[in-house]
Amino acid sequence: MYVCICHAVTDRDIHQAVDTGASSVEMICDRLNVSTNCGQCLERAREVFDEAIAQGNTAMEATAMARKNQACPLPCYSDRRQVS
Repeated sequence: MYVCICHAVTDRDIHQAVDTGASSVEMICDRLNVSTNCGQCLERAREVFDEAIAQGNTAMEATAMARKNQACPLPCYSDRRQVS
């Protein structure tokens, strides 16, 4: 869906910008020229940015949980017995 008609920026463009490191709405505006002409798209751009950040955080949390639940292929320190 188009977010910024003036510069033909879509919600996918904003999600991609977040995926490649945009960490603020200001960065989205700089990279994609969102809200640099008429300004009517700024609120929707913020909403899409927030959605993209939330989805990214959810994906990172899922990856972290999957890694945490995997068995460590290396001997862990907690598995070693102390020799006195």
